[in-house]
Amino acid sequence: MEVHKTLGKGFNEIVYKDALEIEFKINDIPYEREKKFELMYKNFQLPRQYNADFVVYDKIILEAKAIESLSNSNIKQTLNYLAASKMKLGLLVNFGEDSLKYKRVIL
Repeated sequence: MEVHKTLGKGFNEIVYKDALEIEFKINDIPYEREKKFELMYKNFQLPRQYNADFVVYDKIILEAKAIESLSNSNIKQTLNYLAASKMKLGLLVNFGEDSLKYKRVIL
C-alpha cells in the first residue's frame, strides 16, 4: 500500500517492482526477486522456466501488475506459478488502478 500511496498509478510495472523491493528491504521482509521455477512434463524438464516477480517469506508468490484492471488470465498466470513452485499462496497486486487492488490466489 505504501508503494501505491507514494507513486500513485501510471508507471510501468518495473517501477513498482523496484519500489516494492525497497520496501521489503526497509521492513526486513525476506524475499527473492525474479525467482525462477523449472517446469516439468512427464518427468522431463522443459527448456522454459517461470519467473515469479517475487517470492516473499519463502512461501508467497507476489505478482505485480500495472494494468487497467485484473483479469482471469492474470489469476490463471498466478495459479500456474503456484503449481510450478509447489507453493499454495499467491498475491496478485495491481498498481494500475486509482486505488490499490489485490487478489489472494490459493492453489
